[in-house]
Amino acid sequence: MRCIQHILATATATALAFTLLSATGGDATAQNKNAEAGPKAPKRIIRRPKPLEGQPPVRHRKLLVKRRFEAALAFESSVNADFMHTPSFGIKLEYHLSDMLSIGAAGFYGVPIKTGLAKRISDSLDTTVTNPADPTPTRAEFNEHLNTIPIHAGLYATWTPWYGKLAAFSKFFLHFDFYFSGGVAFAQLKNDCCTFNVDPNPGGGASGPDNDPNNDRAINDGNRFGLFLGGGIHVFMNDFIALDLTVRDYLFSDNPSGLDFNGDFAVKDDDNRFLNHLFLGIGVSFLLPSKIKRTE
Repeated sequence: MRCIQHILATATATALAFTLLSATGGDATAQNKNAEAGPKAPKRIIRRPKPLEGQPPVRHRKLLVKRRFEAALAFESSVNADFMHTPSFGIKLEYHLSDMLSIGAAGFYGVPIKTGLAKRISDSLDTTVTNPADPTPTRAEFNEHLNTIPIHAGLYATWTPWYGKLAAFSKFFLHFDFYFSGGVAFAQLKNDCCTFNVDPNPGGGASGPDNDPNNDRAINDGNRFGLFLGGGIHVFMNDFIALDLTVRDYLFSDNPSGLDFNGDFAVKDDDNRFLNHLFLGIGVSFLLPSKIKRTE
């Protein structure tokens, strides 16, 4: 009996000791793991790939201008002229180095047309001098001092930052782009002076000033160089024909009236001002080669 009791006591003690050792080992293992992780272990961040990352903005986009030559038949007319409008016909030649950058030139021949203001002024003037003390010019003095722009042109670089597609009634789709240009302007100016008696000493001389700028020789003719600014939109009718709508500004020294502007009673170089000559235009562009490429 004592033997059985001894065996039971020994088994109970052994089981209790094994339980204590297991609990102590588990705590030590947990402590070791916590010590390795640290009190501020960073959370694991899972980065999900973006579905459009690294993809082109537009797939299979038509390269309508890149590395293509553009030739356009164009018409434009002045819109801010004081005395003489200039409806003009010409051509535009341009090479597109890329989607966004191109170089080109445009040249126009213009036919002068009097503005409504110039007609009213001309009709109100006398044909001869009736009062020498009156500073008003005669009809011939006014008309012959006015200058025209028979030829004007620009040499420029163009930046095309935007392009897109137009849709109408879910059936008609047209591509378009917006562009801006800047460069050098050229203009040839002419006048009809002079059938009247011209003052040989404008502004004074050995004989003294005559204080009449109306009979001075007009000096608003000749060649002018200046700045060229422009912008427009291409509307592509198909892959190689486009409608070209433009705004062009030719800035150069000019005196459209050809008369005394600064009030010193003489027509001289200081009567010229640096003016903008704004034109609105429309043209039909042909792009070569006729076959285009697409993006991936």
